[in-house]
Amino acid sequence: MNLSNYIKYTQGLAYASANSSRNGATLDMQGWDGVLVLCKCATIAAGASGDIHMEQDTASGMGSYADLEGTKQVIQAGDSDKLFAIDLYRPLERYVRAVITKDGANAQAETVLYIQYTGRKLPVSNMGADGYELHVSPTEGTK
Repeated sequence: MNLSNYIKYTQGLAYASANSSRNGATLDMQGWDGVLVLCKCATIAAGASGDIHMEQDTASGMGSYADLEGTKQVIQAGDSDKLFAIDLYRPLERYVRAVITKDGANAQAETVLYIQYTGRKLPVSNMGADGYELHVSPTEGTK
C-alpha cells in the first residue's frame, strides 16, 4: 500500500509575501471525509501578528462563508519557519478554504497545502501536483 493512492493533495495558497490577508483556494470536499491543512510560514517580522483559520460554505464561490469555530491558530513573531496544521474532519458544508489574516503592517510569506483523505472513490488522482512519481522498492544506484 502506498499513501498516494488514498489521498489527494492540492495547493491552497502559493508561496507569496504580502501585507494583506489572503484567502486560500476553495476546496470541494464531496467524496472526502477530511482534509489536513498545512501552512508553512517564512520569516515573520517583529511585532507582526495574524492567524490561519478555516471557513466553509455551501457554494463554491464562498459568497456566504462562515468561520469554523476552534480552527484559529495565532501566527506571530517568533513563529518564523514553523509549520501549522489544521485537521478538518467531516465539515458540515461541501466547500472549505484556509484563510491567512495579517495585521496589514508587516509582510509575511506563507504557503498552504491541502491533503484530502478517506476518499470514497479510490484510487485517486494527484493531478493537483506539479510533479508526482511512485517508486516501489527501488534499487540503489544513480538518481
